[in-house]
Amino acid sequence: MFILALTGSIGMGKSTAAGLFAAAGIPVYDADAAVHCLYAGKAVAPVAQAFPEAVVDERVDRARLSSLVVGNGEALRRLEAIVHPLVRAEEAEFLQRAAQTGATLVVLEIPLLFETGGQARVDAVAVVSAPPEIQRRRVLDRPEMSDEKLADILARQMPDAEKRRWAHFVIDSGRGLAPVQKDVDDIRRALAGRPGAAYGRIVKKASAQRAD
Repeated sequence: MFILALTGSIGMGKSTAAGLFAAAGIPVYDADAAVHCLYAGKAVAPVAQAFPEAVVDERVDRARLSSLVVGNGEALRRLEAIVHPLVRAEEAEFLQRAAQTGATLVVLEIPLLFETGGQARVDAVAVVSAPPEIQRRRVLDRPEMSDEKLADILARQMPDAEKRRWAHFVIDSGRGLAPVQKDVDDIRRALAGRPGAAYGRIVKKASAQRAD
């Protein structure tokens, strides 16, 4: 099974590209969606212990949590120490289910892939990219987004140019949907039938951890 990571900075069109892979029958793991589920389940108790003001009606209120960690590096690191291991566990379960169904290619949509060193646990990386003016317009059109919040997010993300340098594939989302579809189809064809090594390493590591 070949593991392809799909990443890119905020507002670059990752969800659109991921949707096209899914529409083609490729199993897709959405790390952001996993976080949403965790904030209504497994992450509630540890987040409540670290950030009690962020939990309302037994769910993590993302807006309240954001107000507590944006611009506060120490608080952000505490949150990441809680959430990242839970997301990785969900990811491992996804990969196991995909392997059991005989999938030969899977996609992990991980926004902060490079920032968290995630490229080491996949076989290849596709970066979704767009010109900065398009990125900025897309992001500022979102509810409750501001110039200050965008600046803080970008400060925590690897620059787009650097991500593209590290990528095996680049998906250009700045020219409309048709070019994105073409890039996705080209990647699928390039990886069809190609064996991957990352899943074997993940299984081996998990087995060693269980043995310990």
